[in-house]
This record gives sequence, structure tokens and C-alpha cells, in this order.
Amino acid sequence: MDREIPKDVQLKERRKKIIKFSLIGTVSVILVVALISFMRAGVDRKDLVFSNVEKGTIEVSVSASGKVAPAFEEIINSPINSRILEVYKKGGDSVDVGTPILKLDLQSAETDYNKLLDEEQMRKYKLEQLKVNNKTKLSDMNMQIKVSAMKLSRMKVELRNEHYLDSLGAGTTDKVKQAELSYNVAKLELEQLKQQYNNECQIAAAELKVQQLDFNIFRKSLAETKRVLDDARIRSPRKAILTFINNQIGAQISQGGQVAIISDLSHFKVEGEIADTYSDRVSAGGKVIVKIGSEQLEGTVSSVTPLSKNGVISFTVQLKNDHSPRLRSGLKTDVYIMNAVKENVLRIANGSYYAGAGEYDLFVQNGNNLMKRKVRLGDSNFQYVEVISGLQPGDQVVVSDMTNYKNRSKLKIK
Repeated sequence: MDREIPKDVQLKERRKKIIKFSLIGTVSVILVVALISFMRAGVDRKDLVFSNVEKGTIEVSVSASGKVAPAFEEIINSPINSRILEVYKKGGDSVDVGTPILKLDLQSAETDYNKLLDEEQMRKYKLEQLKVNNKTKLSDMNMQIKVSAMKLSRMKVELRNEHYLDSLGAGTTDKVKQAELSYNVAKLELEQLKQQYNNECQIAAAELKVQQLDFNIFRKSLAETKRVLDDARIRSPRKAILTFINNQIGAQISQGGQVAIISDLSHFKVEGEIADTYSDRVSAGGKVIVKIGSEQLEGTVSSVTPLSKNGVISFTVQLKNDHSPRLRSGLKTDVYIMNAVKENVLRIANGSYYAGAGEYDLFVQNGNNLMKRKVRLGDSNFQYVEVISGLQPGDQVVVSDMTNYKNRSKLKIK
């Protein structure tokens, strides 16, 4: 007959089993942690990107954001208050010089222009009339001068005859005096006519110049009206692509209102923005590298806005190869503005690890291991970063993302 096991013995056996399973679980956890730690302590070489520390030249640059824009873009505005009657083109169409784009209501403007044409003709006739009147008036005065000169010549002869008769005793002193008086009066009258003729010539010439100037001013105003009317017949001023058009037939358009935009999409520029803290590093004529994916395009800063807006300044880059097939209007780009050159400095390849001058923890290859090292970095460009301290020529530095190993000081290369 079996005896019942005492309770203290059963309790002791149960405690032994609990301790046994607890030890097994703890060892298992330790083994798993050790295994994970071992796996993390190593990294595959194929997952790493190394850069060799070398001496060379760095063209120091600051980075900015950019956007590709057409090298040429022209906004076409309505020169008059009108409304849209017809639309001939749509956005994206190619247009040549003089190609009609849309039609505005020009009836009122054309009526006003025709009235001005009639007024021009009337002013022209009045100017011709003034010339004829002046010519007639001066011609009459000239004839009067000739008649007066003939009278003066006759009186001179009469005076000479009276003197002759008086010398013979056949004349009288009174007749001589009378002849002298008549001669002097006629002489003064002739001089007066000549002076009046000269004055009238000057007045007529001045009046004619005033009328001609007034007529020329009117014709210039008429030419400007015709230019406005021609501009209102909305046509393309050059060969380009129509990138915008107001196609709402019947819509009212105010003077200066935008009706279309044409762009040259065969050539491009880059419109860049950079923090105003770097404004002293951006100047017209500065060398620029524009990166579009893996492609690099050279250019120069053509203009810089003098004012800061929302903490940034804007600038424009003129590209050497402004017709590259990689360029597309509105495409975002990285822009690097060169502003200094440092020669014979230690450098490593630029990468995602670099966020500006300062101290970094970088992994350096040491045999089959990677050792974390404090490194001080300086200026950079889009290719290289300046090494100030912590590295020597020939060192192999990991420049790929090592965020997962930031708490490790040593890694094994698998």
C-alpha cells in the first residue's frame, strides 16, 4: 500500500522544478541576447561605402535649393479694356512669330482710331492751308516793296530834275523842297515795308514750326494708338511654347490683364534660393554646379536679389549647357555655389553623414574591424569634405549610413 508523500517533500520538489526551468529560461535569454549582439557587432562589406583619405583641392561651396525655369518667358497682357471673342490656341501649342493666339473685341478701339485718322487728315489740310496763306501774304508784301522801290526811284529822278531846273532858274525852291520831302517819305515807307516783311517772315516761320510740331505730336500719339491696337490683336511676339492662355470666351479683360504666357522650352535657367545668412557667399559671376540626379551642370550666378524675403534670398543661374535633355521646367535641383578654393588639404567623399562643419564619430577600417574614431570636419563641396583632424592619409573611412551602429565602438567586417 502506497504511502502519501508528505507536503513538505512535495513543496521541495516543486521548488526544484521551478528553479530548474528558471535557469533554463535565463540561459536561453542570455544566449539569444549574445547571439543578437554578435550579429549586430558585425556588418557585411557589401553594405558599406568606403572613402580613402587623401590630400587634394576642395572648391568650397554652399548648398542651395533650385528650380528649373524657362530661360525666356514672356507674359502677354491686354493693352485695352475688352472681352475675349475667340481663342485660337491652347496651352502646350507651339507658336511662331505673329501667330494669332486669341481675338479681343476691338470695335470700339477701331472706331476711335478711325476718328483719329480723319483728324490727322484735317490737321494736314490745315497745315497746308497755313503754308499757302503765309506764302500769299508774304508774296503780296514783297510786291508792295517792289512797287514802293519803283516809286522811290521815280521820286529820285524828279528830285534830280527839280535841282537841275532850279540851277537854271526855271524852278523854284519850294518845288525842290517838296520833291525832297516826297522822296524822303517814300524812302522811309520802303524801309518800313522791308522791316515789316522781315517781321512777317519770322512770324510765319515760327507759326509754321509750332503747327508742324503740334502735327508731329499728334502723329506720334496716333502711332501709339495704332501700336496699342495692333498689340490688342493678340499674336505671339516670337517662336515659343504657349504655356498659359485665358480660354474663357466672353470673359472681361481689364487693361494690363494677363491673357497668355509663352516660354522658350528649348533653353532653361535655374532659379535658386538660399538662407540669407549665406548672402555674403553669393554674388553675380560666381561658379555654380547644378545637380540633377547623377548629372552635373556647370553655370554661373547671373543675378542676385538685393532683398531677403522670409529669411531667404533668390538668385538666378545661367547654365553653360542650358539645353540638356535632363532639364524640365519646374524640376527641383540641388545647387552648389563655389566661393573659395582650399589646396593640399585632407579630404574624404561627401555623403549623407555630413551636416556641416564640426565633430563626427566615423568608423575607420582597421584590418577586418571597424573602429569608431572622433573626427573633426571642416568645409565641403558636393564631392568632398575637408578633414581637419582625426584621420591620416590612406585611412579607409565608412561614408555610408551607420545610424544603426551609433552605440558601437567596434564592428567586425564580414
